Amino acid sequence: MTPSAAKSPTPNDRSPTPGCLVLSDGTTFEGEMIGAPTEIASGEVVFNTVMTGYQEVITDPSYAGQIISFTYPHIGNYGTAAADAESRRPFCRGVVIRDLARRRSNWRSEGDLDSYLVAHGIAGIAGVDTRRLTRHVRNYGAMPGAFGPTPNDASLGRLRAAASAEPGTSGVDLVAEVTTSEPYTVGDGPWRVVAYDLGIKRAITTNLARIATVEVVPAGTSAADVLAREPHGVFLSNGPGDPQMSGTVTTALADLLGTVPVFGICLGQQVLGLALGGRSYKLPFGHHGGNVPVRDEDSGRIEITSQNHNFAIESGSVPGVRETHFCLNDGALEGFACKDVPAFAVQYHPEASPGPHDSRHLFDRFADLMSSYWGTTPASGPRAPSASSGAR
Repeated sequence: MTPSAAKSPTPNDRSPTPGCLVLSDGTTFEGEMIGAPTEIASGEVVFNTVMTGYQEVITDPSYAGQIISFTYPHIGNYGTAAADAESRRPFCRGVVIRDLARRRSNWRSEGDLDSYLVAHGIAGIAGVDTRRLTRHVRNYGAMPGAFGPTPNDASLGRLRAAASAEPGTSGVDLVAEVTTSEPYTVGDGPWRVVAYDLGIKRAITTNLARIATVEVVPAGTSAADVLAREPHGVFLSNGPGDPQMSGTVTTALADLLGTVPVFGICLGQQVLGLALGGRSYKLPFGHHGGNVPVRDEDSGRIEITSQNHNFAIESGSVPGVRETHFCLNDGALEGFACKDVPAFAVQYHPEASPGPHDSRHLFDRFADLMSSYWGTTPASGPRAPSASSGAR
């Protein structure tokens, strides 16, 4: 090959830069820097157990404020594709992996993972003993951490200081970081649904668009503004962080519940639970993966679900609901339905992406709830019938 025909160096061909991940308790993990150049990347360290779907995970806005460690050892082997992005950009603070694939192999691939991280300004560290890291987080809980290059002892000290100073996700308003700045519309289905964007994924709007014309609105949208759009239903999306920091949505729900059917998922369940008078708490290391078993108390059916949350609603704390779903791993409350108003919620992701599709029927359940509440099946046009004409 002549010099003029030689390929330009790719990110995967760079000389490795030694780096370290340091947790707030002082535990250190060595590795090599990947992704966007950085001196220090900090956030709350959590692990995700998916075997595929790393791009969807990285672009899930629910990871705002967090560093994602993948338990599956080989990441990046099928590259990246624009169609697999779940949001306008990644909001995570960084990624930790065991082995970054040097070659991508998939007919849909449009680029490699390292280049994708560089393009979006996300730093990463590879070569980490992620099995040891996972066991540590399982034993001691999710905790703040920081990673970066470590050319000398001073840099390691700066990482320790950054890990200690990182606030984590409790008491932090992360929804404001990920929500849309302007309303927008997706789909042209017969129902009209207003979706609160608390960190909504593209796959969610795709599934809602099967049944509705979806108006996605910022998290700070008032109940009056929502009702002015004459929706048949209101959807509360997934999102990052502490539900007690989502006060605007919780307040709006006081005027929406009983007026319009409501369906919430993930952070949406937590916000709905708080609006109904329930209590939230932080799980030791959260649920992050695509293989979490959940039992439906009504049918007895076990569904394998996709989940991504650090907080949950305390079982037995929400008045006026029937608890419908529980996690078989740790007994956490995974779903409830209101007894006196048309509203229900689940803690997991029925749209998956990545993950199994066992629970996608819940979007149809939402359509059934709207049909039952309004006493009609909407016509084919997205603006008929009027929501105000069929209230019970």
